[in-house]
Amino acid sequence: MKKVRVRFAPSPTGALHIGGVRTALYNYLFAKQHGGDFLLRIEDTDSGRFVPGAEEYIVEALKWLGINVDEGIGADSQGPHAPYRQSERKAIYRQYVDQLLEAGLAYIAFDTPQELDAKRAEIPNFQYDAKTRGLMTNSLTLASDVVASKIENGEQYVVRIKIEPNEDVKVQDLIRGEVVINSSVLDDKVLFKSSDGLPTYHMANVVDDYLMQISHVIRGEEWLPSAPLHVLLYRYLGWTDSMPQFAHLPLLLKPDGNGKLSKRDGDRLGFPVFPLDWTDPKTGERSSGYREAGYFPEAVVNFLSLLGWNSGTEQEQFSMQELIDLFSLDRVSKSGAKFDYEKGKWFNHKYLQQKSNEELAHLFQQELVAKGFEMELTKIVKIVSLIKERSNFVKDFWEQSSFFFQAPTTYDEKTVQKRWKSETPAQMNELAELLAGIDDFSAHNTETIVKEWIAAKEYNMGGVMNAFRLSIVGESKGPHMFDITEVIGKDETIARIKRAVEVVKIKL
Repeated sequence: MKKVRVRFAPSPTGALHIGGVRTALYNYLFAKQHGGDFLLRIEDTDSGRFVPGAEEYIVEALKWLGINVDEGIGADSQGPHAPYRQSERKAIYRQYVDQLLEAGLAYIAFDTPQELDAKRAEIPNFQYDAKTRGLMTNSLTLASDVVASKIENGEQYVVRIKIEPNEDVKVQDLIRGEVVINSSVLDDKVLFKSSDGLPTYHMANVVDDYLMQISHVIRGEEWLPSAPLHVLLYRYLGWTDSMPQFAHLPLLLKPDGNGKLSKRDGDRLGFPVFPLDWTDPKTGERSSGYREAGYFPEAVVNFLSLLGWNSGTEQEQFSMQELIDLFSLDRVSKSGAKFDYEKGKWFNHKYLQQKSNEELAHLFQQELVAKGFEMELTKIVKIVSLIKERSNFVKDFWEQSSFFFQAPTTYDEKTVQKRWKSETPAQMNELAELLAGIDDFSAHNTETIVKEWIAAKEYNMGGVMNAFRLSIVGESKGPHMFDITEVIGKDETIARIKRAVEVVKIKL
């Protein structure tokens, strides 16, 4: 069995869509399970769609996710098949284009865009194929000396594959089984353009996969209609015995409704569809990414892995190594996968809970410094331990814990109406005096003393404790009350109680 070699071959036309990330992930998992190589190749033959910064974005996104490139763009050393940018491989492709022309398996066409538009207007459902090529301006209808003269005079042309009709072209797909498409529905696709001296995607794709010894082409379902053309190209070039195996992955679908997941769905429902933040250099439009939205890379990998594949077990959380060990194409679905972004949040919550309080505290500390708050790390670790269970992201920590760092300036009106009674100010003043006399302000000791005082005074436990929380937090939320007071300390606790007595009393 030849060595498994797969490639991820995106075009640098903008941010990498999350569907492309999943394709890269599945290629990577498949390669690593079989002890093979994962290549990154940049397919930039369409120079008109090139976007500056897109290639660097792709490399950074894969690196962030832990999808490590063995060969090609972004690898430590590019490898034996360099260059890996198609725009740098012009001379390589030209010889194979010439080979097809010499064998009569392709032909030169001089039709202008205006002539093609005229034919489309004249012939319903026009396509350039065996039925229509005889009506067009090409090397099949022109004398050889006329063709040579046109080329010598610098007339622009394309090279088209010559597909014969009425042949059933069979594609063996590892996910979908045998797919049969009759050649009569295929058009004579353009393989090469003289305008820039570059091949089109189809020609470059097949030549590169052959020369780079790709064993398996694992790509999105949208490329399935192109697979018969690629099979024919392998045959025409004499490479059938070296043709890779194909696997076409199901689409990622909208969370609601029908159709393929798009950036508009993310904008509409409030979730990223790109791995990293991206700013379009042409329009300045900014799109959010999973990294900047606060997701952990391992959560994104885990989430994406299960969109179209299942392990056959009840397990939901997998490390990258576990995914490598379990992944198989025969467990990839044929049908599209609904993009459940809420499940993505759930995964991030799970991974957040498993991280140490120290690691999370370091991450949270960066946000605190940006907000102008400084606190010793041991206290931040304690705060994180109290609030992380209620959080999906580190960015949620501030909303869950701001009262640890700053006293409330307002008090929730509904809680005031419900919890602040006529007897409350006097009780809070008594509580402040009680707390002032406590030396050991640990949560356990303070709780014991306060609850004994409430019982001895025969006060309502809920009434006192809820008013106490309102005084310290400003609303009826937060972790255990005495864990809060231990962190903020005796002086701050008393100061907040006294301020609440002054401010809330005015509102009654």
